[in-house]
Amino acid sequence: MAAPLVSKATVADLERLGDDVRAELIHGSILPKATPRVEHSLTQSGVVSFVRRRFHRGGGGRWPGGWLIATEIHVVYEPHEVFCHDVAGWRRERLSDPLSGWVRLRPDWVAEVLSPSHEKRDLVDKLRVLHQAGVPHYWVLNAEEKILVVHRHQPDGYLVALTASADEVVRAEPFGDVELRVGVLFGDEDDE
Repeated sequence: MAAPLVSKATVADLERLGDDVRAELIHGSILPKATPRVEHSLTQSGVVSFVRRRFHRGGGGRWPGGWLIATEIHVVYEPHEVFCHDVAGWRRERLSDPLSGWVRLRPDWVAEVLSPSHEKRDLVDKLRVLHQAGVPHYWVLNAEEKILVVHRHQPDGYLVALTASADEVVRAEPFGDVELRVGVLFGDEDDE
């Protein structure tokens, strides 16, 4: 006897839950997004503070600019894959229209802060979908261990371009034209 067919949830199913839903669509299953712990929230804020200050604006001036940076934004990758990223960024030169609603334009950079109960989502499920979609850069931050891992898209899979701990100063792509004291991302250092 054949197993019954189970239909996969789609973007439309997730959208029906409302704009303020804290859920993602992963492999056709609607899954709640974890409620952030303090470490997660502080790390997400640290990433946003560092990146937005230097890159979320037009070019010219003291900082490079050239990016649109957003938090907790739903990005539609496939009919059965919608992620609510901790932080995502798009190069402004690729934006013909302002972003609004659920975004269907693939980001140029995504950052996820690991949640202990959802590590597989960030390290396996999302990594595979982001690679397939061609997202050039994927950061994974471990707030408990205070580690930053930077992935660079390659045709056959993501390459780990950088692994750094909170006590290091690095140039992390795609923002490599500015030095980053990694501790800033985890709230260990001031952003000055």
